[in-house]
Amino acid sequence: MDDPKQPTPKPTWNVSPGQRRHARELRKKSTDAERLMWSALRDKQLNGFSFKRQVPIGPFIADFACHAKKLVVEVDGGQHYSDGGERADAARTAAIEARGFRVVRFSNHDVMSNRDGVLQSIATELAARALTPTLSRKRERERAERAAKPRPTPNNSD
Repeated sequence: MDDPKQPTPKPTWNVSPGQRRHARELRKKSTDAERLMWSALRDKQLNGFSFKRQVPIGPFIADFACHAKKLVVEVDGGQHYSDGGERADAARTAAIEARGFRVVRFSNHDVMSNRDGVLQSIATELAARALTPTLSRKRERERAERAAKPRPTPNNSD
């Protein structure tokens, strides 16, 4: 049995020290749109969901992430709307989504001019990402085996 006097170990993340430093720098140098968005997402203000900002996910750093719902929110400046920027964002989105997250993107202009609409869109995404309990592999196999077995049909000969 666990010793209650021993502290619970902190989770470890596979984040390099350089990536961690870069995320800290990005937090210090937030854009106006990111600061405005953070003021609405921090402290579980959006429907009680916890968000982190400038979160390393794989080789990328996401602007905002809700780990409970596996949702990433990106706030994009003008450089993201060039051809090269859109291609890079598509690759980045695919890589983050391959890790089980859903990525939603908003422009700085949307955040600055229609923050309530952006927050409503995020709330809708959070509601759509309802968590389903996962079954153990053994229970999944048992369920599949039961589904594959032919069911006896009732004999209706009276």
